[in-house]
This record gives sequence, C-alpha cells and structure tokens, in this order.
Amino acid sequence: MKKVKLVAIVIASVVALIVVLQNTEVTPARILFWDLPMSRALLLILTFVLGFVVGVLVASNFLRKKRVKA
Repeated sequence: MKKVKLVAIVIASVVALIVVLQNTEVTPARILFWDLPMSRALLLILTFVLGFVVGVLVASNFLRKKRVKA
C-alpha cells in the first residue's frame, strides 16, 4: 500500500510540475487592492501551497475534535 501512495504522489508531482512549467508567462493578479504582475507558474504554486496549508489545518482540527470526543 505504501508503494501505491508513493507512486501516486510521484505522478501527481510530475503532472503538477509539467502544468507549472507550461504556464510561465506574466499575468496580472489582483489581490485585494493590489495589481501584481506575476508569472502564472508562481501564482499556481502559491495557490497550491495555500490549499495545502488550509487542508492540513482543517484535517488537524477534525482529528483534534475526534480525539476530544473519544
């Protein structure tokens, strides 16, 4: 089972890397009141990292609540 997870992670990482490398042109990003020119690759990476952090926080909160009930 661990090998299946490892293969899935490697495949997902390679696909993510390909998508990021294909989107290197500069695009305007509007964040609240700022207009920031940044590459799409950087925007994709930042979005991925933000989603990962939110997922970890939600999962840890869920696991913490589950332990308190037990």
